[in-house]
Amino acid sequence: MQTHADYRLSQLDELESESIHIFREVAAEFERPVLMFSGGKDSIVMMRLAEKAFYPAKLPFPVLQVDTGYDFPEVLATRDEWVDRLGARLIIASVEQAIADKIVVDDGKTSRNRLQIGTLLHAIEEGGFTAAFGGGRRDEEKARAKERIYSHRDDFGQWDPKNQRPELWNLYNARLHAGEHMRIFPLSNWTELDIWDYIGREGISIPSIYFSHRRRVFERDGMLLSESEHNPLRDGEVVTERTVRFRTVGDLTLTGCIESTASTVDEIMDEISVARLTERGATRGDDRFSEAAMEDRKKEGYF
Repeated sequence: MQTHADYRLSQLDELESESIHIFREVAAEFERPVLMFSGGKDSIVMMRLAEKAFYPAKLPFPVLQVDTGYDFPEVLATRDEWVDRLGARLIIASVEQAIADKIVVDDGKTSRNRLQIGTLLHAIEEGGFTAAFGGGRRDEEKARAKERIYSHRDDFGQWDPKNQRPELWNLYNARLHAGEHMRIFPLSNWTELDIWDYIGREGISIPSIYFSHRRRVFERDGMLLSESEHNPLRDGEVVTERTVRFRTVGDLTLTGCIESTASTVDEIMDEISVARLTERGATRGDDRFSEAAMEDRKKEGYF
């Protein structure tokens, strides 16, 4: 005889529940949190989870985008749609402005993606933010696999992968000294497949470039990059029009696309379920400089 109901959550429901718990813990523990919001699929899922965590109230923290000046227009449009719908306060930290204000130095060789580091750290310091939500997942890249959910940053904004706090029984240590802050990763235990499964289940609006479309591209370093005024062609490079989509979005001078006919969430899930490389490993040029490229940037303050 059954004496009680047997409630079991699906894997997706468990992930959602954990992430919502993290959002609420941070809002309760930290004085000034901020949510990093690029307009990409992971940060959009974070926005959806934050919306659920505090509904029917508005988000109890602002959202922050570091604008390289080289972002895809479709991504910026989706960013604005989400901010407007949720009535969130958007803070834009511009790399262009940071260069003009001499916060970072553009030497003509350093990518805008790397110049985000100083721009982000200045924005966090200027806003007095003690916690910053990021959309990093452990399955994306080796350095991100080392991250804790509460990832401590010292008073220089730097990360020490060998000196992280234990997180036993999902208990998080939020103590900070003056000038320090914490990076928070609610999606740590999600995979790319989980993200897409959740997008499909929730009917979440994401940038159209994640789906198959025709685009003028050229090949460089084994990647297909978008034709753009910011992407001058080198000797031997030829622009062709192909059917492509993006697995991740970022600085368009470094973010590649893949040839694909996947135009629905289900088709994308079928495609990535057999992929041998993560989205960053396959299409992000900034992670190809060295084996430790991401870890080096994270130690300096990158997300």
